Amino acid sequence: MRFRSTPVHKSASAVISAIIFLFLIHGAHCFDLPGTATEIFQKIGEERKISLAPHCGSNPPILDPESGGGHVEKLADFNTYVSGSPECKHAVLLASDVYGYEAPNLRKIADKVADAGFYAVVPDFFNGEPYDPNNPDRPKDAWMKDHSPVKGFEDAKLMIDALKSKGFSSIGAAGFCWGAKAVVELTKAELIQAAVILHPSYVTVADIKSVKLPIAILGAELDHLASPAVLKQFDDILSANKVDRFVKVFPNCSHGWTLRYDINNSTAVARANEAHQDMLEWLLKYVK
Repeated sequence: MRFRSTPVHKSASAVISAIIFLFLIHGAHCFDLPGTATEIFQKIGEERKISLAPHCGSNPPILDPESGGGHVEKLADFNTYVSGSPECKHAVLLASDVYGYEAPNLRKIADKVADAGFYAVVPDFFNGEPYDPNNPDRPKDAWMKDHSPVKGFEDAKLMIDALKSKGFSSIGAAGFCWGAKAVVELTKAELIQAAVILHPSYVTVADIKSVKLPIAILGAELDHLASPAVLKQFDDILSANKVDRFVKVFPNCSHGWTLRYDINNSTAVARANEAHQDMLEWLLKYVK
């Protein structure tokens, strides 16, 4: 896979501003960081992204609670879109981006997963409050305080427990943008068989260093949240740790391209479908 890197220039004032930002948002405990200067500044950059990821707000979907070929039921106390036969022995958890489980394109992906022979579940980890970029009373930073990726992982563990209690013998997970962090945490805890993350947000180098299970990472050339240079780092780490992995950068694509694409744009649809097929092939290989 060919990666394209872009040089990054940081001024001293930008670094100082980042340190002040961290202190104000997280308090003094946020400076319990790795030892080297490079790791510290990388951590600062990662923390800033949690609050300031701009591309997550682009091209929001029109939510539709009636979309998809499946249905909604309660699972682990979450409203959950489910697709596929409960008689399947293999399940896949799909963790949404910030727009939640009523996004029609996400439900279409769940239906594709079900058609491939899995029991697909898309939980409402936001409890009826997906991010709304048009709501001035809930700006993204405020919304994120109630719906952090860390909380997403805790909720995802409940979903995995619920699926196991239903008798599913093998479970995979796919995370989109916001949902990628929860899925990576599931792999670190070795609670699933394999993972796919698509245009990930909030996933750090430290996270990837702790991944031991098979993981596919699908990124975009024009994604500032998970740039090709960052994905190259991820790939190198996984390779050094001898983790089964598949890392692919899609040219001329931007953050969110697998979910928030224009269904009337044939090129965008084709690129999204290619990523969906890569995801399915990875899940079929390891979740069995």
